[in-house]
Amino acid sequence: MNVWSARPLWHRLRPWVWVAILVAVYIWAFNGLNFEGFQSTAKTVSLSIVDGFMHPDWDYVYDPAGEDLLRGLLDTLIISILGTFISAFLCIPFAFWAAANMSKLRAISGGGKVVLSVIRVFPEMIVAILFIKAVGPGSFAGVLALGVHSVGMLAKLYAESIESIDTGPSEALTATGASKLQILWFAVLPQVIPQFFSYALYRFEINMRSATTLGLVGAGGIGTPLLFALQMRNWNRVGVILLGIIVLVILTDWISGWIRKRIV
Repeated sequence: MNVWSARPLWHRLRPWVWVAILVAVYIWAFNGLNFEGFQSTAKTVSLSIVDGFMHPDWDYVYDPAGEDLLRGLLDTLIISILGTFISAFLCIPFAFWAAANMSKLRAISGGGKVVLSVIRVFPEMIVAILFIKAVGPGSFAGVLALGVHSVGMLAKLYAESIESIDTGPSEALTATGASKLQILWFAVLPQVIPQFFSYALYRFEINMRSATTLGLVGAGGIGTPLLFALQMRNWNRVGVILLGIIVLVILTDWISGWIRKRIV
C-alpha cells in the first residue's frame, strides 16, 4: 500500500496550500508596486557608478589638510566601540530584570521583556535622529544612538544566558546561608561573564555596520562624506569610501571572531 495515499487528505494537501498562499502573497505584493519603467538616464548613471568603483579616488584615502577616508573610518570605529561599551554595561540590570530565574513573579521578568521589546522597536536611524535633535549632529549623537538601541537586543541575549545557568552553585551557596549579593557574585556572574563578553563582541560587529550609515542622518562617521559624495555624484569617491568600509568591516569581523574563540 502506498504510504503517501494512506495519509489523511489534509496532510497531503497542506504543502500545496502553503505554496499557494506564498505565491498569492508574492503576487499581491508585486501588484502593489508602482513600476513605471527605467528612467532615461539609468544607463548613463549606471555606467558612471561602475566606472567610479573601478577607478576609486585614491587621493581621498589620506589628506593631511582636511577630511579623508582614514579619519572617517577611525571616527566610525570609535563610535561603534563607545556605543557597544555603553550598551554592554547599561543592559546588565535590564538583563537581570528580564531573566525569569532571577525573580519569583513571572510578571516582573515579563515586564522586563516588554521593556526590551519596546527598545528594540525603533531602528538606530530613528534613535539617531532623536538624539540629533537633543544634542545636535555629530559623533556624540551616533554614540548615544548605538548605545541605547543596542540595549534591547544585547540585554535579551544576556537574559537568555542568565536563564541557562547551572543552578547547582546557587543552591549550594543558599544552603550555606549566603546572601543574594554573594550568590550573584560567586555563583551567577562567573558563569555568564564569558557569554556576556562574547555577545558584546558580536554586537560590536553589528554596530560597526550600523555606524557606517548613521552619518547619512548626521550622526557622524564615514556615512557623512559618503552622503556628500552621493549627492555630488562623485562616484570615484563613493567607490573608495565603500572599499574602505568593506576592509574595515572584514577586519573587525576577523578580529572579533578571533577574540570570541579565545574567550568562549
